[in-house]
Amino acid sequence: MATTNDLRNGLVLNIDGQLWQVVEFQHVKPGKGPAFVRTKIKNVLSGKTVDRTFNAGLKIDTATVDRRDMQFSYRDGEDFVFMDLKSYEQTYVPAATVGDAAAYMLEGQDVIVAFHDDDVLFVELPAAVVLTVSHTEPGLQGDRSSAGTKPATLETGAEIQVPLFLNEGDRVKVDTRSGAYISRVSD
Repeated sequence: MATTNDLRNGLVLNIDGQLWQVVEFQHVKPGKGPAFVRTKIKNVLSGKTVDRTFNAGLKIDTATVDRRDMQFSYRDGEDFVFMDLKSYEQTYVPAATVGDAAAYMLEGQDVIVAFHDDDVLFVELPAAVVLTVSHTEPGLQGDRSSAGTKPATLETGAEIQVPLFLNEGDRVKVDTRSGAYISRVSD
């Protein structure tokens, strides 16, 4: 049990038997009336995001979430297999639970897997990953009709927009939260 003063980003709450993760929060003290906490919370299982307001000092039920450092080993049918870096145990995670993170995962990549009562809640990638461009059309000098970007397919199969000067085989840094190109990486 915690209070609204203990809220922080990433905290998982147990509200009406469902698990919700705090995405954003703001303590508000209006000139008139009692203080309150305005939050944006995301349902851990469905991904639905809602805004919720709590009175300041209200007791809230938190969920125990165990975040483990794991490594993505391989894909087995519809499941992704992760290995615990401490115990070397393998965990099978359904593709629906991995979600959009699958587009930026390579075998051997370190990730964080969140558990609640031995059930996998979600897979968390680093903020940025380095991937190789497997296919893209050659950029034409002077072609600025698409604001200087072109589509590119990465080695994981994900498609992103990259600058015109990039070619097949180039390594790029990609933001895993938005899927946006960050920079070219030179080896």
